[in-house]
Amino acid sequence: MESSRGQNGIQLLLAAEQEAQQIVNAARNAKLSRLKQAKEEAEREAAEFRAQMEAEFQRKLAESSGDSGANVKRLEKETDAKIQHLKTEAERISSDVVGMLLKHVTTVRY
Repeated sequence: MESSRGQNGIQLLLAAEQEAQQIVNAARNAKLSRLKQAKEEAEREAAEFRAQMEAEFQRKLAESSGDSGANVKRLEKETDAKIQHLKTEAERISSDVVGMLLKHVTTVRY
């Protein structure tokens, strides 16, 4: 009787061990499944964020490109005005500069 009782106890322990192993395996599988799902969600969110940032960058780039055309025209006008001013000033003082150079070249010092 004692032998069958001990045998029953061992059988119960083995069954409990198998049940515990099944619970651990199920938990491990659930964990792996959740990790895979979390990774997919993170990748999807990262892709959405990347697309959003790219769209924002393209929008800002388009805005600044439109302004650059206006800036180029403004800079061209400013440059032309400065060139014209320099030409006018050069014409105005060129005779004085030529006179000064001739004076220094033709003056003899001993």
